[in-house]
Amino acid sequence: MTAQNGKDLLLKLDLTGAGSFVTVAGLRSTRISFNAETVDVTSLESQGGWRELLGGAGVRSAAVSGAGVFVDAGTDERARQMFFDGTVGQFQVIVPDFGIIEGPFQISAIEYSGAYNGEATYDLTLASAGALSFTAI
Repeated sequence: MTAQNGKDLLLKLDLTGAGSFVTVAGLRSTRISFNAETVDVTSLESQGGWRELLGGAGVRSAAVSGAGVFVDAGTDERARQMFFDGTVGQFQVIVPDFGIIEGPFQISAIEYSGAYNGEATYDLTLASAGALSFTAI
């Protein structure tokens, strides 16, 4: 796999609920992380005292974060409304030369900031809210 351009890692939001995904406006950076809790089944009989984990158990989750310039586009408005309503929306994360992760996410944090002599910026954090699908590119 060759080096990838960071601007190609995209966060997209379904604006209407009809499966029409639009790139979240103004983002300069995007990050996705996957987590899997482990279930420890170690007992006194575990061979050599080594920890044993139960395969296929535990909770899996994903977190997405992004930071960018506030542009007050349709995606900004939709994200704000989803946050204040506490609703779950459909998102896509496109990882170049890897695949598309799609599924329900809830916006868990939005932060706005700005400096006297600079642009207004925002930070966005999403938490997975159900099963995610993966489609290889």
